[in-house]
Amino acid sequence: MSGKKVKEIGKNFVFRVKIGEYEVEINGSCEEVLKTIKELPGLMADVYKAFESFKPKTTATLTVKTAAAKKEAPAQKYPRILYTESCSEAIVRILETDWGKWRPRNLAELKEALKANGLRYQGRTFARVLTGLVRKGKVRRWKTDAGYVYILAEKEVLA
Repeated sequence: MSGKKVKEIGKNFVFRVKIGEYEVEINGSCEEVLKTIKELPGLMADVYKAFESFKPKTTATLTVKTAAAKKEAPAQKYPRILYTESCSEAIVRILETDWGKWRPRNLAELKEALKANGLRYQGRTFARVLTGLVRKGKVRRWKTDAGYVYILAEKEVLA
């Protein structure tokens, strides 16, 4: 139960229960409400059934990959960039490639791309540099269901 309220308004007694997205309020005299509360488990089952038809039906597709499929899958090809000692410059160079422009990349993908180029940075350093690039307006970031994604910011053209 996410919350319940009990209050007495004059001679009316009010009891409200909210469970998830459902809310039920019981009004009446104190005896009537308390009697109804004893019957609440059955009532809630009935309420749940009543609202079940209004819930959107969702379907999920599950794809299972076997170990053999993993062996056959080609390794992801990361772009080659010139060596740089600056983490921020390396990130910008990766995002400037077709791989970086193709779609927004998450933190793990960016780290793997740099690792494939022989560049390794600590997690906190990497995250701090990315945040700095976002603040400077060089990289755009937004949150998705899978976490934050990053893409090179487009330069504004002044007309």
